[in-house]
Amino acid sequence: MKLLRFGAVHNEKPGLLDANGVIRSLSAIIDDWAPEHLSRAALARIAALDPASLPAVAGKPRLGVPITGVRKFIAIGLNYADHAAEAKQPIPAEPVIFTKAISCLSGPDDDVMLPKDSRKTDWEVELGVVIGRTARYVEEAQALDYVAGYCLVNDVSEREYQLERGGTWDKGKGCDSFGPVGPWLVTADELGDPQNIDLWLEVNGARRQTGNTRTMIFGVAVLVSYVSRFMTLEPGDIITTGTPPGVGTGMKPVPVFLKSGDVVRLGATGLGVQQQHVVNWSRR
Repeated sequence: MKLLRFGAVHNEKPGLLDANGVIRSLSAIIDDWAPEHLSRAALARIAALDPASLPAVAGKPRLGVPITGVRKFIAIGLNYADHAAEAKQPIPAEPVIFTKAISCLSGPDDDVMLPKDSRKTDWEVELGVVIGRTARYVEEAQALDYVAGYCLVNDVSEREYQLERGGTWDKGKGCDSFGPVGPWLVTADELGDPQNIDLWLEVNGARRQTGNTRTMIFGVAVLVSYVSRFMTLEPGDIITTGTPPGVGTGMKPVPVFLKSGDVVRLGATGLGVQQQHVVNWSRR
């Protein structure tokens, strides 16, 4: 299934995308795509419904983050060897973990806002993993059983804040609008193997990133198991798994960063497409 939320910001409604690309409302079935609806049993009850019996949503509504109630937005850095090389960083011996602020979450086609005084805002197409049940000290062999589904993420990053201002990476990763997620969450049974997903990203129509999750240093099962050693993963938590090469900071002969008026478009096999317009910061 492809699960989604549609409607105005802070007023999204739960839905799904049927086989014909029609948005179907689930408002009469569930209040929202909250964490309690992400278990295997809860998803099976929704999967048993006939989509044609659900109301079709007219027009092309705005899509929000596919799930609500996210409590942790965990990110993995330098998880593709060629990206580590372009970042002039050694290949990590263990996964690099940092956090993105929950307040940075935004819909897949919402504007990306340049922070005040930003000089080096960058793009990163990534595979996102959504946890479906509580995970603590999970073994790698069972780790994928804890995954509700997968989604597309743009791990927008301000490189000066991230790398040149001291401290941890987090300050360059959690600015408002720096976490576009969606357009939908694809359930684990529908997506299949998460280690064979093509990823791509364009800026103003020019291809910048092309990759595949099979070249990850640490695969999804490893990451879920590893992160669960250091924190309890709860239903609705998102792990975004790193980016392939082609980010702006690695471009030669000089880095290229986002500016107001740019358009970023990105996609992944089975996970849909996002498109964001880049704008200067404003109060939302």
